[in-house]
Amino acid sequence: MENVMVVLCTFPDLDQARQIGAALVERQVAACVNILPGAESIYRWEGKVERAGEVLSLIKTTRYPELEAAIRELHPYEVPEIIALPLTTGLPAYLAWVRESCA
Repeated sequence: MENVMVVLCTFPDLDQARQIGAALVERQVAACVNILPGAESIYRWEGKVERAGEVLSLIKTTRYPELEAAIRELHPYEVPEIIALPLTTGLPAYLAWVRESCA
């Protein structure tokens, strides 16, 4: 049985998060993408501390390699945040739905 994971990914704006999130679901590399606008990121880039408003997406998948490839293809950032968190437990019916949606 395939493992379900949550992948965190930030986007520069709501439109891009929506567009890429929809593409991920349409390609069946994600079962669901929750879009959370209003994140503020503080990070070091090219030797400088930067601040940026971003949109955080929580992506549920069983197909990490394909999901990562799709995000890298579609994402505008040179180095997008793509962080996968494995799930240890969850509502069995929901996890089954994620697996079916990514099949």
